[in-house]
Amino acid sequence: MRILVTGASGLLGLNLALVAANQRIDSPELGLDLPSTTTKHQVFAQVYHHPLNTSLFTVTQCDLTEPDAVERLIEQTQPDWVINCAALAIVDACEANPDQAKKLNIELPQKLAINVGRGGARLLHVSTDAVFDGKRGEYRETDAPNPLSVYGQTKLEGEIAVAEANPDAIIARVNFYGWSLSGTRSLSEFFFNNLQAGRKIMGFTDVYFCPLLVNTLAHIFLDILGSGLSGLYHVVSNECISKYDFGVALAQQFELDEGLITPTSVEKAGLKAARSPNLTLRTDKLQKALGTPLPGIANGLKKYHTLYLQHYPQKLRNMIPRSTAHE
Repeated sequence: MRILVTGASGLLGLNLALVAANQRIDSPELGLDLPSTTTKHQVFAQVYHHPLNTSLFTVTQCDLTEPDAVERLIEQTQPDWVINCAALAIVDACEANPDQAKKLNIELPQKLAINVGRGGARLLHVSTDAVFDGKRGEYRETDAPNPLSVYGQTKLEGEIAVAEANPDAIIARVNFYGWSLSGTRSLSEFFFNNLQAGRKIMGFTDVYFCPLLVNTLAHIFLDILGSGLSGLYHVVSNECISKYDFGVALAQQFELDEGLITPTSVEKAGLKAARSPNLTLRTDKLQKALGTPLPGIANGLKKYHTLYLQHYPQKLRNMIPRSTAHE
């Protein structure tokens, strides 16, 4: 398959492009040895601010919010599948710049949905668990969303726009962690970086989520597309945990000092945007569709640690061109 990944320098986009290329985390070029899928895809990766130096897939640098940029990219790549990871995903940045959040989280997905559908390709659009207010948890796809932040609201409106423009599209609500290009994009990296440096940090005891390792999430996305599914799915771990307990579990996996993590309430953190306290999602619909259970948290953290031992974070950083490495 010819696969186009938008937002490919982000945490999800980059790991997804590597998995889809099937030269990914088990590639000789990356120097790693993990199980691989049997299908190799031709991957096209769209980036904006951050170019990538790699021969593993084809990189195109462009601003998808410019007029006709989406049309040109689809014409250039002729994809069979498009996975939209492009977004303004930093919650407080969306609060500070709602117009930019609207462009990237609503208008761009809508344009992609229209143009991908016209060409006969399949679209998987990445959304978020933050469309819910988190008052009760255990949300199913049929439960009514009620976002608390600009980020959650724009992602919800993006879901609606995609579904209306392209009813055959897949919309995946996710929550994930993993190793990123910068080393600072995920909650797991926040805990790891600070604990490794011996710094004291806070962990929220009253915020619950269902985090899934990004590399595993990428495999699931390919399974979803390969299975011909459409519609809305929750694609998260089949287990849920508080952010404090997630940090403790990570510390134990890496044999770091869990005592550096101070249990605290999110209300004391002084965050700009409101956070939903209980974002536990049900995954029954997807598990039934794929015929297999989704992975648990311990399994993901073990794989996350294995990637670290195999120098995967450094392999990712090696993909930053030298001319931009210190920008």
